[in-house]
Amino acid sequence: KIFKVNESIYFQKLGEGIFEIINGNAKLVVSSEVIKKIEIINIFDYDKGLLLQTKENGFYTYKNNVIEKWKTEADELLSDVSIYSSIKLKSGDFILGTISNGIIQLSDTGKILLKIDHSEGLSNNTILSVKEDNNGNVWLGLDNGVNVVNLKSPYKVYKDEQGILGTVYTSAIVDNYLYLGTNQGLFYRAMNSKEKFKFTKGTQGQVWFLKYIKGKLFCGHDRGTFIIENNIAKQISPEIGTWIVKPIESNKNLLLQGNYKGLFVLELVNGTWQYRNKIEGFDISSRFVEFSAPNELLVNHEYKGVYKLTLNHDYTRVLNYKKLPIDNGIKSSLLKYNDTILYCYEPGVYSFDEKSDTFKKDSVLSNLFTLNPYLSGRLIYDERHNRLWGFSKDKIVYVEPEKLSDKLEIKAIEINDDIRKIKSGFENLLSIDGDEYLFGNKEGYIVANIKKQSPKNFKIYLNEASYASLQSSFIPIDFSQPINLDNKDNSLRFSYSVPNYDKLSISKYQYKLNGIYDQWSDWSTNSDVLFENLPHGNYEFVVRAKVGSVSTSNTISYSFSIDKPWYLKSTAIIAYALLFLLFLFFVQYLNKKHYEKQQQKLLDRKERERELELLENQRQIVEFKNKNLQLDIDNKNRELGTATMNLVRRNELLNDIKDKLSKSKSLDEVKGVIKMINSSLNNTSDWKLFEEAFNNVDKDFMKKVKSLHPSITTNDLRLCAYLRLNLSSKEIAPLLNISHKSVEVKRYRLRKKMGLDHEQSLTNYILDL
Repeated sequence: KIFKVNESIYFQKLGEGIFEIINGNAKLVVSSEVIKKIEIINIFDYDKGLLLQTKENGFYTYKNNVIEKWKTEADELLSDVSIYSSIKLKSGDFILGTISNGIIQLSDTGKILLKIDHSEGLSNNTILSVKEDNNGNVWLGLDNGVNVVNLKSPYKVYKDEQGILGTVYTSAIVDNYLYLGTNQGLFYRAMNSKEKFKFTKGTQGQVWFLKYIKGKLFCGHDRGTFIIENNIAKQISPEIGTWIVKPIESNKNLLLQGNYKGLFVLELVNGTWQYRNKIEGFDISSRFVEFSAPNELLVNHEYKGVYKLTLNHDYTRVLNYKKLPIDNGIKSSLLKYNDTILYCYEPGVYSFDEKSDTFKKDSVLSNLFTLNPYLSGRLIYDERHNRLWGFSKDKIVYVEPEKLSDKLEIKAIEINDDIRKIKSGFENLLSIDGDEYLFGNKEGYIVANIKKQSPKNFKIYLNEASYASLQSSFIPIDFSQPINLDNKDNSLRFSYSVPNYDKLSISKYQYKLNGIYDQWSDWSTNSDVLFENLPHGNYEFVVRAKVGSVSTSNTISYSFSIDKPWYLKSTAIIAYALLFLLFLFFVQYLNKKHYEKQQQKLLDRKERERELELLENQRQIVEFKNKNLQLDIDNKNRELGTATMNLVRRNELLNDIKDKLSKSKSLDEVKGVIKMINSSLNNTSDWKLFEEAFNNVDKDFMKKVKSLHPSITTNDLRLCAYLRLNLSSKEIAPLLNISHKSVEVKRYRLRKKMGLDHEQSLTNYILDL
């Protein structure tokens, strides 16, 4: 190894000594037999000389050509370890890296300040190299990685690795002993000691309360109240579940304690505190109790609300109590701050007005304690330093008066709830001195130095950007300038970080992607983000961060764009336009053809309608003519019927006259008349007239009968005509001027001429022709 001390370069040759390089040449400067065979690990300047650190023999000083052992309280420790690396810090302290024993911090006077090994958090115990950064952090190069030690951190953490302590609910310092009340009992050890905590016998179980009152350490326990003397617990009250013990200002020999089942009184008798009585008339669990007057007090129950009690003068009975008009609050608290009783829950901080027995919102404290996001309404008042403490999800806050005025000033300890791990609703703190506070948690405790709390200027950096297409590996991007990506390369990943090496400070990030996700995302501890299958367009990735509740001084952004797919580019759009025009032309052509067809169909339909209309007109005309013809036929039929009936009546009349004349006695005259009648009856002119009228009505009948039956005679035709008129034989006889029987004979002969069957009706046959 070689060593740089100020502007000089040194190196060691075993068996010879230590050399300095001067003008390029090695000059022996330390040749003492003491160190010739001792391996030198490092050389530091010290009091106008050199301080030589050996591997296994501690330190030696070299001044004025004299080498001496540097005697310190760490000599015994250094003789048992083997040093491999070391560094002198800017503060003057030393960090020694050992082989298999972790690191050791010594002051500039050789006092042991710190010893950390694998059991206290190092990745392993062999320290190969040590460096200090600009922020005072010490970086360690180990066998299997890199660790960083926050030497300038305002926090010290005690972690109960073996789970012996449990969750710390309360703490106290008495006679230079630190007492921790946990859910497993009461533990203690000497302040600043490295030894393990010791258990106080008889305190197994939940400890709720520890406080030094009137020269005694009172312990509120699940099993009652204890006084701790010489690290021994003595039970003074059997009432289970002691939440709190408070002095009664009006009587120095009495103490008030709040328990699971109400309020109780302790009394000092002959120098010994002992249980005196229960305060009858109030049985509600009393965890938070404050006096508003000597015989009046307020009790808060987070599920039932705040009660005001009036006690009798000897504190044995509650005269009356009432519930005050304010909502009950989960994880709420009640305390007295600067002679004002405060009630704090999620909506804010409220102060008690004794005149109206109401709570009024304290706008100053409510604004100062912006406990968002809300975690607990627990407020704790540090009377020694006049500080009021509160707890939120992101930090611990406290207010105190400004040095030059009474105006309250708010300050914060930037420890997230996930890191500090304090039992919510049971937050506790202990003032160690004016600068340091102890906070009990689920794994031990944290000691915070509020004077070392200083705002830091954090910056966020973009570490990496890369892109990928579907099912391909990511390709890095040179994010010093914007990039235009192909449409297929539409998945991008960004990695970013805040250089913050404080173990108890969490960095959270928030991002947005302008162009698609324009709203900020939720805060997250993830330091990278992946955007998949982004559509084409112009984008700006923006990310910001906060460490605890302190926002970074900058916001980083990176702009990029993703090309349109080929089917959305200008050439494709022009092609689409041409295709669209062609399509329009084709549609127009089809529409034209369609409308031409429709027009032709319309013309054809109109033509058919016109033809149908003409046919309908013709039909109507024919129908009209037919109706006229039918009327003519009906008239002819009526005329024919009338003529026929007239002939029938005439012939019947003539026959009747003839019959009567035949019976007359003057035969000569009668015969002449009968002859005249016969000539009239046999007048063919009547038949011709009838035939003409019949042919007008049924002109084709005679021809049809003649054509079908050529053998029939004119008389047969007359008979057929009368049968066509559906006349009976009786009606036909006068027309033929024959008897009824003769008509039947004629009918018979006509049937034979027509060749009709016996069963076939002659009349029906003639009617059907």
